Order: sequence, then structure tokens, then C-alpha cells
Amino acid sequence: MFQALIDLFTVPDARADLQPEDARAALATLLVRIARADDRYDPAEHQMILDVLQDRYQLGLEAAQELKADAERLESQAPDTVRFTKIVKDAVPYEDRISVVEALWRVAMADGQRDHEEDGFLRLVVNLLGVNDRDSGLARQRVIAALDNS
Repeated sequence: MFQALIDLFTVPDARADLQPEDARAALATLLVRIARADDRYDPAEHQMILDVLQDRYQLGLEAAQELKADAERLESQAPDTVRFTKIVKDAVPYEDRISVVEALWRVAMADGQRDHEEDGFLRLVVNLLGVNDRDSGLARQRVIAALDNS
């Protein structure tokens, strides 16, 4: 899986061979990228990424940790964000992309702070995912409300 995503950057027409696992890895990489956007990869963000991956994909802890580790390696090598968002956008229907935006907000807010770098990155990703501003704002509000209630 990791090599297949690396190939997306280097092999022409590699996108034709995308598998469902590739969208999973692309989302995991976006989660890592949002966590690192403010140059602090907080333990709460690590845990939130694991929680999101376990919840979204019904993974056990070990499988989620492996997916996160692959995503961390890929994120550190990836030249841009556009290709990851394109994979997710192509693989995930619009209604589900709203839950992707919620997942990104969960990670961004996991450390209890809204950061300008994370906000800017999220605006970019939401746009690239094709999610409108209204739906993104509602997703953010749901995440904030859930965090306030926990």
C-alpha cells in the first residue's frame, strides 16, 4: 500500500490502479499532515489520528498504528497535498467527504488549540475535497460541540 501511494508521485497513470486502501492511506496522510501543519505533532493529535482511523475503518489498535506509521512516512516524503485530496475526492462520495472534514477538524482541535497554520491548511484541503464552506463550517461546529461535551 505504501509503495502504491509513492508510485502515484512517480509513475505515470498509476492512478488507474487505485485500490480502496489507497483512499484510506491518503486520508491517513492528510490527518498526519494537518497534525504537523503547526510544526507541533502533539501526543493528543497522535491519539486522535488513531481514534479516527479505528472509528472510520473499524480497525484494531495494531492495524491503526501501522496505517498511521505508513502515513507518517508518506507525509514526510510527499511533495504536495493535492494528490491526496484528489484520491479521497475520487473515492469518497460528497456526503462522506463531510465526515472526512470532521475527522480533519478532530485532529486539528485535538490539542485544544486553533492554530492559523492548521486553519489555513484545512481551508485548502476542504476546497480541494470539493466541500463547500457551509458544510465545512457545520462540520467544525459539530466537532467543537462534541469536544465541549466530552
